[in-house]
Amino acid sequence: VQLQASGGGLVQAGGSLRLSCQASGSIGSINFKGWYRQAPGKQRELVADILSGGSTNFADSVKDRFTISRDNAKNTMYLQMNSLKPEDTAVYYCNAHIRRVGVATYYDYWGQGTLVTVSS
Repeated sequence: VQLQASGGGLVQAGGSLRLSCQASGSIGSINFKGWYRQAPGKQRELVADILSGGSTNFADSVKDRFTISRDNAKNTMYLQMNSLKPEDTAVYYCNAHIRRVGVATYYDYWGQGTLVTVSS
């Protein structure tokens, strides 16, 4: 089982990006948890999470600019980022709990990270 984050890149301030997090492999069940980011010299922080019922939470710094969603049929979670600011520059990681086929336990998985760079 793998969790692949993609969609990062270089964008000017005020621009938009959409990150994707796709799970692949022998997946029995998946609970997407959320997106985190880590800026240079800083600790990893929660950007947005999504609960099993669909409710969402956002860091104050990204409220009203970012949205989080998932497509269970595609085993994919998204982070739509609008009105990007230079301070959004970071490596973005996705997180999910996945139960592999034939296994009863959920395990914690992280995507490899995708770099978002916002120029001023």
